[in-house]
Amino acid sequence: MRFLTASLLLALLLSSATHAENPADRFDLRFWKLTLPLDENNDGKVDEIKVGSLQDYSHPYFFYLDQDGSLVFAAPNKAMTTAGSTNTRSELRQMLRGRNASIGTHDPRNNFALEAHPGSRSFADVGGQLEATLRVLHVARNARHANKKPAYSVVVGQIHADKDQGVINKGEGFGWGNEPIKIYYKKWPDHETGSVFWTYERNLARDNPDRTDIAYPVWGNTWENPDDPGDEGIALGQLFNYNINVHGNIMYLTFRTSDPSKTVQYQVDLSNNVDPYGNVDEKDNPKGYSGDAMYFKAGAYNQCSAKDDDGMWYAACAGTGDWATDKANGDYVAVAFRRIQLTRSVDPSKQRTGNR
Repeated sequence: MRFLTASLLLALLLSSATHAENPADRFDLRFWKLTLPLDENNDGKVDEIKVGSLQDYSHPYFFYLDQDGSLVFAAPNKAMTTAGSTNTRSELRQMLRGRNASIGTHDPRNNFALEAHPGSRSFADVGGQLEATLRVLHVARNARHANKKPAYSVVVGQIHADKDQGVINKGEGFGWGNEPIKIYYKKWPDHETGSVFWTYERNLARDNPDRTDIAYPVWGNTWENPDDPGDEGIALGQLFNYNINVHGNIMYLTFRTSDPSKTVQYQVDLSNNVDPYGNVDEKDNPKGYSGDAMYFKAGAYNQCSAKDDDGMWYAACAGTGDWATDKANGDYVAVAFRRIQLTRSVDPSKQRTGNR
């Protein structure tokens, strides 16, 4: 036929308009679930999109593909949060079980462990690797307690240990649900660039006063330093890449930009209490995270809590709870990922990573 019928033309236009509109059309999301800063089903809990549903899911504000095909995660300062947290997030949680819901979220078969774990063979994997290339688009601009470390920052990747009361009850010093790594981007409102750093949390009980996050610099400063990082920092919209490779008991970290001279690397044994500089931390768990189940996370975990309290985590960041208002006022975080890839761990002598 020389001319298309009106109905066929409409069908073709609709097909073209909807092609690749969902993140799973461009990103491998078969082993992730998503947490959003929402409670759309009004059950009093933060919304989660399970692995199966995530394959054809997007959200126009908090989880979508931009015009360049990057995956955008966004979260306002004030919105629904997970239980026990005052920080909002639009964030993926690794699900090694995939669609097999007969395996529980906290089951070893849905998580990974270190080689030193006594039951490592029962886990889905020993170690693992997460690589990501991203741009931070925005961090919150308004904080009443600007001097508190988490103000103006977002976590873009992490490893989380599983919180398990059964493991805690064994009394062996594990199961607390701490984080051996969180990767931060922090930018003060009056600075042209921000800083990238990562933190290690001592693997101790929640009520232990020595349980704290220790920051290590990548580009610019760490979170307690209000100085302008200048040319040493990373601008909003600037691409950078991180690779977290947990092989055996060692966590190998590589951070890259388009400038090879700015590559930063660390390695730390997660099965003991020796820090990345080779110093013994007498206050840390002497067995590190060797008795924990763990999983990767990636996305936008907003560290600018709207709560006003004495604790260091409560920066009293501005927010109304209305997305349009908060976005207009700059009271949110947004991160665009060009690449998110999960693989098995590799021997670092064979590992190749970089910006894609």
